[in-house]
Amino acid sequence: MSTNEIHLQQANALLAAMTLEEKAGQISQYFYLTGMSAQTKLVETEVRAGRAGSLLFVSDPAETNCLQHIAVEESRLGNPLLFGFDVIHGLRTIFPVPLGLAASWDPALVERVQAIAAREARAVGIHWAFAPMVDIARDPRWGRIVEGAEEDPYLGSQMAAAQVRGFQGDGIGSPDHIIAGPKHFLGYGAALGGRDYDEVNLSENELRNVYLPPFAAAVKAGAGNIMTSYVGTGGVPGAADRRLITPATNATGKRRALHCILSALA
Repeated sequence: MSTNEIHLQQANALLAAMTLEEKAGQISQYFYLTGMSAQTKLVETEVRAGRAGSLLFVSDPAETNCLQHIAVEESRLGNPLLFGFDVIHGLRTIFPVPLGLAASWDPALVERVQAIAAREARAVGIHWAFAPMVDIARDPRWGRIVEGAEEDPYLGSQMAAAQVRGFQGDGIGSPDHIIAGPKHFLGYGAALGGRDYDEVNLSENELRNVYLPPFAAAVKAGAGNIMTSYVGTGGVPGAADRRLITPATNATGKRRALHCILSALA
């Protein structure tokens, strides 16, 4: 039996042992904000009860160790936590913002930058980058334009692939690397009037030929996760747009984990 088959068998056995509440917990993520005691107690309670699968914004190794200990040693099934963080342009070492990195037109340099960021992130217990942001943006009024490569699909695609390679190394699970999470699928950078979280109204041609290529490049490079958009395209919330999500998660014949922004459904 291969290693993959053994892991699949173990995962299936674990799923069979889980309650519905615990399964829901595994796909639930909590913010963890240092210094907020009420939030800390809530998160610890949910982790102990098996109702949390991942946490966002924990970057202190003492805190990641404490929370991981609760998950593994004090919950019923001992499922470990995933820790995510917005590793946008470095973690401890701060690099130029992604817009500035893209202006270098040097994918190899950008790959090295994100490899350093990944090494620092993994050292403090982070497994998962909420990055790179690969949204094409052509309206300078949009406040998040600085997080991406701006307007050109070709440059955006080159930067997307380079960052995924930098974060993940030879693949998911590589030592000193973390999972890349390209975002925000799809069309988030085209919010009407440059207003963040506003509606998006794009033609099929624009979606496929302008906004999709960087995501396709990221998936081809092996991205282990795709984050959906906060906004809706054509009136359909990004987290529920089956027309766009299904082919994206099945691209290249390998299923990707999908990080849905459920607040976008509201």
